[in-house]
Amino acid sequence: MATAKGIQAHKVFKLGKGPAKRDKRNFKFAALLKAAPVLPSSYDFDIKHPGIPTPMFANDTLGCCVISGRAHQTLRFEDIEQGSVVMITDKDVTTEYLKESGGVDSGLIVLDSLSVWRHKGWKVGKRKYLIQAYSEVDRGNHTQVRQAIYANVGVGIGVSLPKCAQTEVQTGQPWATTTGAGSAPGSWGGHYVYMCGYTPAGPVCITWGKKQQMTWRWFDKYCDEAYAIFDAKNNFKKAMINNTALKSLLKTVSKA
Repeated sequence: MATAKGIQAHKVFKLGKGPAKRDKRNFKFAALLKAAPVLPSSYDFDIKHPGIPTPMFANDTLGCCVISGRAHQTLRFEDIEQGSVVMITDKDVTTEYLKESGGVDSGLIVLDSLSVWRHKGWKVGKRKYLIQAYSEVDRGNHTQVRQAIYANVGVGIGVSLPKCAQTEVQTGQPWATTTGAGSAPGSWGGHYVYMCGYTPAGPVCITWGKKQQMTWRWFDKYCDEAYAIFDAKNNFKKAMINNTALKSLLKTVSKA
């Protein structure tokens, strides 16, 4: 693919998400919901599972945000499965990133990378990690976004960052600005992040080595793709997810 916009536009905060790719064959998260519990007003996976770090994962030198987000999510998947934090290094992330990008720092298409994660997996140390499936989350349905986060299936999102988001992240402020100078979607470039929680104000993601709050208004304007990702070991709240429906859908898609 062509180099993602804004990939090296900042000295520290590297981007690296290509344009959102659409596929009508994608599973829909709504079709996999079994129950709709009363959601807490705030939720953070890391509070329920303390001790998980938020490394930069080389996203200050390379446009590897898609794989960095994958690494953050893998840490949490494996904390549920193994009961401990796995060691994921910058080398693990950069090796996979350059493998998928063809050896150049060009960024990645989220949907293509999710397909690689599902079919081929990625190597951390001597072990290979795969996911069972991924499904589209209705970005305009805030309840569904919160349900996907709360179900512990993990939510990865692509955002078309505006230039004004630079100042906010540099000064530790929430992503909230949606109008005024520098607020055009994608005027900075495309970025991928893993969302681990939410507050009444909006979702909370992990990016560039820290937690980043965003408002719902900001999310609505700049998020251009969102995927609920299912670990291979079914590490989700089973009272919420219809595993029978998931397995049935998986039988309809090619394993190639």
